[in-house]
Amino acid sequence: MSQPLYIFDLDETLIGADSAILWHQFLVTKGIITDPGFLEEDQRLMALYSAGELDMPEYLNFSIAPLAQLPKEEVDRLVDECVEKHIMPTVFPQALQLLTQLKQDNITTVLISATVSFIVKKVAKRLGIPHAMGIDLLVENGCYSANIMGVPSYREGKVTRLESWLAEQSESFTDTYFYTDSINDLPLCLFSQYPHVVNPCPQLARYAETQHWPKLTWSPLT
Repeated sequence: MSQPLYIFDLDETLIGADSAILWHQFLVTKGIITDPGFLEEDQRLMALYSAGELDMPEYLNFSIAPLAQLPKEEVDRLVDECVEKHIMPTVFPQALQLLTQLKQDNITTVLISATVSFIVKKVAKRLGIPHAMGIDLLVENGCYSANIMGVPSYREGKVTRLESWLAEQSESFTDTYFYTDSINDLPLCLFSQYPHVVNPCPQLARYAETQHWPKLTWSPLT
């Protein structure tokens, strides 16, 4: 028997922020990032991402460099703190309502993000999403490296990762619903049967209008 499948992007979709930016800001407050120009460069790279022009390996080299000497276990502990104090407060109430309803209806949910998986999986766990995919990084000498393991869940890579996951499932999913804000996720929008755009970026908003995709406006708690 086939079942519906609900797939979600993370940043600016389920949460009203970018989790990687929040993570970097958190590392600055912890004194782990000390370069005074780091956050400015982060904003520049995120602007490229928003335009669909980010070089992911370049970004990861930049993002992971401050963690080069930190043991994996210490990074994971810091992620727990960051998720609880800084990321969870940005979750859209409408996202929580939808996720709660899907859980009550026993509908399978997947979180797939171009953020590194050590952040994505912890956020998914807090949101009650049982399946999560992010960019997997190789652990070298007990530390996270900037080297990607497998296919990065970015742009077309999200489709590849989802297809691999679907092939491993015993259930059959015929109706796939996908929620995102980003033009980078257009390949996965086209792959899914029912794409929904959430507070979409201008490029995705224009494309969504031509396809008559549902457009949702989610707002943070005030």
